[in-house]
Amino acid sequence: MVGIKKKSTLPEKSAVVSSFQPRVAADCRVLILGTVPSEKSLALQQSYAHAQNLFWPFMGELFSAGPELDYLERIARLQRAGIGIWDVLKHCERPGSLDSSIVRGSEVPNAIPELLNTHPQIDALAFNGNKAFELFNRHILPRFDAQQIARVQLLPLPSTSPANASIGRAEKLRRWSALKDLLDGAR
Repeated sequence: MVGIKKKSTLPEKSAVVSSFQPRVAADCRVLILGTVPSEKSLALQQSYAHAQNLFWPFMGELFSAGPELDYLERIARLQRAGIGIWDVLKHCERPGSLDSSIVRGSEVPNAIPELLNTHPQIDALAFNGNKAFELFNRHILPRFDAQQIARVQLLPLPSTSPANASIGRAEKLRRWSALKDLLDGAR
């Protein structure tokens, strides 16, 4: 059969995926945590780079840091607003980009408790999706000391990924608007 490719039945190879460095300014008050960058984000070396991910459109509506801006300007605007971004995981194995494909047991968490010690003004962690929150609870929260537990508010938010179609855009944005309340309350 010429021109017809047979679909492979072999399992997709897992790749080791690593997070970017934290984007946290000295006056950061809210740290947004994702799981680990997608394939598109890794290829472009930009967090939330998939064109259909709602993260940057939401940041545009909430903090004037939308996708029409250069990536470094978006980061700078978030930082001026008091927001940092990072990932729960430092490394993991994951075939493709779906959080559900992260290979359990391969998960290596980022040094979030240590980051909070060097940035004591951070008083809230917001989680981009259930998987980020689940991984945080499994790997990082047990490493928090009593002071960190007492001072840091945890805010799980719906994933901005296009794979999360169970919640409509308007409802997701409404929930993400809680970031503004966190920042207003911290002043």
